[in-house]
Amino acid sequence: MILKHLLLGFSFGLSMSIISWMVGMIGNSLLLKTSYYEKLSYLNFIPKKSTNKAIGIDQFRWLVKNTFFRFLNQAIKVEGKQTDLKSIRHQMTLAEVSHLIEFIFVTLAAGYQVLNVSLVFGLMMMIPNVILNLYPTLLQQENKRRIDLMLQRQKSM
Repeated sequence: MILKHLLLGFSFGLSMSIISWMVGMIGNSLLLKTSYYEKLSYLNFIPKKSTNKAIGIDQFRWLVKNTFFRFLNQAIKVEGKQTDLKSIRHQMTLAEVSHLIEFIFVTLAAGYQVLNVSLVFGLMMMIPNVILNLYPTLLQQENKRRIDLMLQRQKSM
């Protein structure tokens, strides 16, 4: 029974995480029209670079840059020195908030499954959710911090 919940929970979590991308886009477009969106632009869950490194954000960045994931959001691409960093930062904020909405959506679904199916099922749902929704949020936050530093350097010149 536990093996069944492990496999079904993981596959259901993977499906929910991919489906949640549509929920995130819709939720983000609705949230974009509110006054709270500017505050969301400066979210920073993990401020220390060492913590990001410890949880594997560098490996996740490599995975995004070197697999098919690099084709998913072409608006976030630094081409050279003439790239508009403010535009890139805005696109990163859009992606970050979408992934955060997606993470919350799947987390609520996993919580519901914990109550109705089993703890193992719900926890297994969270594995793909963390990889496909939380890690992209954390990666965007780190990248935005790097862009903010470059923008500060440009202002001081």
